[in-house]
Amino acid sequence: MTGAPSTGDGPASGNSETQWPVTLAGVSETVVTTLGPNERWNVAALGVHAPDGDGPATATTWGRTRTWRNFRERGDGYVQFTRDPVDFVEAALSVREEDDPVIDSADAWVEVNVEQRTSGTEGDTQWVEWALHPVDSTIKRRVVPTTNRGHAAVVEATVAASRLDVPSYDRETLLDRLAYFESVVETAGSERERAAFERVRDLVDADW
Repeated sequence: MTGAPSTGDGPASGNSETQWPVTLAGVSETVVTTLGPNERWNVAALGVHAPDGDGPATATTWGRTRTWRNFRERGDGYVQFTRDPVDFVEAALSVREEDDPVIDSADAWVEVNVEQRTSGTEGDTQWVEWALHPVDSTIKRRVVPTTNRGHAAVVEATVAASRLDVPSYDRETLLDRLAYFESVVETAGSERERAAFERVRDLVDADW
């Protein structure tokens, strides 16, 4: 899938002339699609770290995930910026595959080539840091940003849920966090955030 390269607001990454479709700052929670051996696009969550000076944006994969495998074997993927909390939950916590690389809810996407920068282990978990080099990008929708505590709570809930089976994290503490995030969604979230948290409950084998 291709689109007209964006000449928008994002900073260039590395030596590539193609820019990111947004200005990256801190860690941006995105959805990434990578092509698997079955020729379908795996959908996953990916935290993109803003460039350090003139360096490239980076992302780290933890464990031998489908994204890690496809980055290693294919060397590319589509990083997407979506506001849809249900799509984000499914990317973070489920196994989802699509026929097309760009999901419908993406407001913008960037095709990236990836290269391994460094790797290591934390506990029993392997991690790999990847440099992300944009080669094509498109802005599908320009939106006025809003601040929604419910949406932020959904994102944080996926982080807590993904760590429940990691020995270095205290399970009871994570369950307490999930209960708190659910209360925030119930108080401050929209109908879509509430639907997203229902998906968290569906996908996580735990009670809180």
